[in-house]
Amino acid sequence: MFSRRLLAGAAVVAALGAGGVAAQNYNMPPSFGTANLRFNFQPDPFVVNVTAGGNIAAERIGGPGCVGAIAQAPDVRLNYQAGGGLPLYIAAQSRFDVTLVVNLPNGQWVCNDDFIGTHAGMVFSQPLSGQYDIWIGHYDRGRGVPAQLIISEVPPR
Repeated sequence: MFSRRLLAGAAVVAALGAGGVAAQNYNMPPSFGTANLRFNFQPDPFVVNVTAGGNIAAERIGGPGCVGAIAQAPDVRLNYQAGGGLPLYIAAQSRFDVTLVVNLPNGQWVCNDDFIGTHAGMVFSQPLSGQYDIWIGHYDRGRGVPAQLIISEVPPR
């Protein structure tokens, strides 16, 4: 386990302060693969089919929006090269209510629930280049549900 500084996701991610302990292990291989994307990537949006959920309470991370149950290993790892002044939009959608937990390249944690309806999402107006480890959570602990991870440089309005 380890401590990290936390951030919470909303329309634009805002800093919250220090605290939180996480059981997630961003050093583990991602369950649904690694995406290597450079600004102006195609296709946009980039979509990955995943199974959301797990046995770990995302609330352990702390901060608003850190809810639901997630897996120990990341669902997807994004290696992103920022540029061109483009924002980065990371979202999760499903016919079930899903949540989103992301460990940023600088080690900070961001979480979101219900960005658009019950779909989780976050917009980084000035994204960092580097490794983003992404977990998609679900409220029914231990039960996985089909979901999609969406990565785009065109955030919803």
